[in-house]
Amino acid sequence: MNFRIGFGYDVHQLSEGYDLTLGGIKIPHKKGSVGHSDADVLIHVICDALLGAANLRDIGYHFPDSDPKYKNIDSKKLLVEVMNMLQEKGFSIGNIDSTVCLQEPKIKSFVPGMIECLSDTMGLEPDKISIKATTTEKMGFTGREEGIEAYAVVLIYKN
Repeated sequence: MNFRIGFGYDVHQLSEGYDLTLGGIKIPHKKGSVGHSDADVLIHVICDALLGAANLRDIGYHFPDSDPKYKNIDSKKLLVEVMNMLQEKGFSIGNIDSTVCLQEPKIKSFVPGMIECLSDTMGLEPDKISIKATTTEKMGFTGREEGIEAYAVVLIYKN
């Protein structure tokens, strides 16, 4: 088998008046992610990690924020397109390991719903998707609740 590893990182500003969408679900909070799309930082890092592992460049290359057709788009649609790109190249997903960094809100209770949403969107078994959450102990832009960041590592393979 041909195994490949991919890494993704993304950050979005947090501001009042925006929705906070993570892993395809809306999370109630006074601040939300600012971005050209729905600014789902978790889906964005998963897309970037998958694209990188398959040597298909990055999310900005395929879905540029200069293109109006991606304005306010549901990031699950981007993830479906990325899954199609991987399938065309003959890749399957071994697993996804991700971490979301934000000070508030606490998202632990939302993780099962995010996994279910991503599993349905990607056509993967839920046990192939890991989502962890952490704070930055009130340090940096994340700790000051000015932004949210996420990381993902993926393993893909070609039979």
